[in-house]
Amino acid sequence: NMASSHLHFKTNYAVSSKIEPFYKGGRVQISKDENYIFCTCGSRVNVLEISTGKIVHSVEHDDQEDITCFALSSDDELLVTASRALLLKQWDWRQAQCTRSWRAIHTAPVASMTFDSTSTLLATGGCDGTIKLWDVVKQYCTHNLRGSSGVIQLVQFHPDIDRLQLFSSSMDCSIRIWDLSSSQCVCVLQSHYSAVTSLSFSLDGDTMVSSGRDKICTVWDLKQQKAKRTIPIYEAVEGAVILPENQDFSQIGVKKPKLHFITAGSKGILRVWDPNTARCVFSQTLTGVSAADNPRSLTHLLLLPASLRLATVTAEHNIMLYQLPGLTTLQQFVGYSDEVLDVKFLGKDDSHIVVATNSCQLNVFELASNSCQILYGHTDTILSLDVFRKGLLFASCGKDKLVCVWHMAGGSVRCVARGYSHTNAVGAVSCSRMKASFVVSGSLDCTVKVWDLPADLTAAEDNIHQLTPRATEKAHDKDVNSVTVSPNDKLLASASQDRTAKLWSLAGEGSLGLLGVCRGHRRGVWAVCFSPVDQVLATSSADGTTKLWSLQDFSCLKTFEGHDASVLKVIFVSRGTQLLTSGSDGLVKLWTIKTNECVKTLDAHQDKVWGLHGSRRDDKMVTGSADSNITVWEDVTEIEMAEEQAKQEEHILKQQELSNLLQEKKYLKALGLAISLDQPHTVLTVIKAIRQTEDNSELLEKTVLKLRVDQKEALLRFCVAWNTNAKNCQDAQVVLQVLLTHVPPEELLQYQGARTHLEALVPYTERHMQRIGRLLQASMFLNYMWQKMRVVGEPSSDASVTRRVSARIQAKEGNRANSQQH
Repeated sequence: NMASSHLHFKTNYAVSSKIEPFYKGGRVQISKDENYIFCTCGSRVNVLEISTGKIVHSVEHDDQEDITCFALSSDDELLVTASRALLLKQWDWRQAQCTRSWRAIHTAPVASMTFDSTSTLLATGGCDGTIKLWDVVKQYCTHNLRGSSGVIQLVQFHPDIDRLQLFSSSMDCSIRIWDLSSSQCVCVLQSHYSAVTSLSFSLDGDTMVSSGRDKICTVWDLKQQKAKRTIPIYEAVEGAVILPENQDFSQIGVKKPKLHFITAGSKGILRVWDPNTARCVFSQTLTGVSAADNPRSLTHLLLLPASLRLATVTAEHNIMLYQLPGLTTLQQFVGYSDEVLDVKFLGKDDSHIVVATNSCQLNVFELASNSCQILYGHTDTILSLDVFRKGLLFASCGKDKLVCVWHMAGGSVRCVARGYSHTNAVGAVSCSRMKASFVVSGSLDCTVKVWDLPADLTAAEDNIHQLTPRATEKAHDKDVNSVTVSPNDKLLASASQDRTAKLWSLAGEGSLGLLGVCRGHRRGVWAVCFSPVDQVLATSSADGTTKLWSLQDFSCLKTFEGHDASVLKVIFVSRGTQLLTSGSDGLVKLWTIKTNECVKTLDAHQDKVWGLHGSRRDDKMVTGSADSNITVWEDVTEIEMAEEQAKQEEHILKQQELSNLLQEKKYLKALGLAISLDQPHTVLTVIKAIRQTEDNSELLEKTVLKLRVDQKEALLRFCVAWNTNAKNCQDAQVVLQVLLTHVPPEELLQYQGARTHLEALVPYTERHMQRIGRLLQASMFLNYMWQKMRVVGEPSSDASVTRRVSARIQAKEGNRANSQQH
């Protein structure tokens, strides 16, 4: 009964997970226990747990100032951050609590900082050319080291704390050694001609390797304080690390147990060097083509000695972990996605998503673990993606005029085919729907191309098939923004900046047959999509509307208006009965086609939502935006309906229980239950029931006074509502009389909103008083009339009726006056 259970319309989606930026460049440090990566992201330092890929802690400067530098102590206990506001803050990072903050006394922002191995001394290097040392335990500044010129880019303590040495490097490209006992610079090591980027020490502390952007590494003898050897590296070096000694690194070219080091830099590959021969003994090989301005160039290299791992950080803000001794890739983390331009579900059960960002790399995330595989193959920004039905093959296209087809096997993805014949950026791609037989692309060169895929596409191991187009059609007068293939693979729709969508037949051998044109949008059309069940096409446009078109006569059947700006994507959900649209206003809207109604608006993102895709089982969707965030949503319609139903059932049970309590004359319980339902009308019913009993005033007084304070508060609130209505004012006044008589005024004023409630009671009560006054006058006249009439007629029992009426009115009058005085 798939159909019957399924054809509920959706009413809502909720966020199930998010992939957010966590690193936007700047310092990266790994904890001593090698479980966490600390990195800067604007005014925050984020802590990434390596095993799960999740951000587990985050500290943020409350003044929203960017963090210029930070350092984690050697025992992983203290985190110190420096912001542009020249404040240093010390954190208990696990609790995200700032434990103290102090002025940095630098006259310009702090550019570098480090702790010594005992976690008591902190060194800060400023943009003002000075270095200050702080005792973080006793909390004072111990040294102020002057003499460097320009920004201090690097500060590092000698690992052997007994030597009491600090190394620093500034804009003058030399390395200074400071003796902390005398606060003097004891030596200036000169070898580099541009910024020194890293220092690495040997186990015995007598050898040091320095790296620089001047494409050299220098090996220093620290006993003699002289350069032993300068090694040309042929790339700007951002990090050099001496390999751990007494380990077998023969897999990466280390033949003798002598000192070797590993470098990372602008070429984007790790290389191992033998300083004795000044030769590179191992070079990492990378898959995929490399671009001229290498997006993979490395900015940091970090050693995790205990687990024998290496971490690199790329210029694109990716963090990669490798296992020594073989340099096998362990994990990849994407720190910052820039603008997300497209996102699609991938894998057998939509276990992964593939993301195109404002870059030439594709990111494939496994949703369960957040782990990522970064794919290289394009040489310019990737603009669009589409996935074949089974979820293991997908296509991408981009500004490099290229169409690529990728295959995922056992969780890892490789490029299996590429087609190159467009003369301009390719902005749209669509896969065949039935089986993986062809791909369609649309380009800024105004053409649409159909590419046939070979049958044995995924068979060859490393071979990349070259695709040639079966058909090329000049489809539009302006950029082609979107192409899509119909569910039966017979039709193709294209949408363009020229404000039209066109329908084509794919049946012809060498060409596309134009079947018709959909005209009616006032601006460019961003997206086009076939209904999975009906002969209908959906388009979304920069004019802020989404339209449905008939495939029979190309007339516009419906228009959906509601986005304030461009509608960038449209997809069908709920078996073609509903639409999801995403806009440049950051909103995602859910529409029911039959009623033209927008059922739900999700405030999804802060910027344009370029990516929108539904899962195969129709229970999830994913959105990606120019705000760098990717969000996976789940359909919560059934959960919410079940909750609503449970609420109603509980409500019915309570109403039943209430009438039982009234039947059994358990008035206190009944009143308590009615108040808990928060329905003034139900509470009123109970009050009326109490007032209809024999000794009503006594019973009411007893019952009301037994209520808890919060229940009395609610009762006062309800009295205000009842008092506005002449029919119920009686009951309100009786309850008020009890409250005002028995609850001391100071206690009453403690009630939530008491003043406003009491003020709201006054005008209506005065109005009721006036009305009752008039009634009393009228009844006096009535009494007078009766008296006169009795003189004429026989004495009758009617007189007693009149007396009863006027007695009751006077009693009410008494009540009312009573509450007025209070």
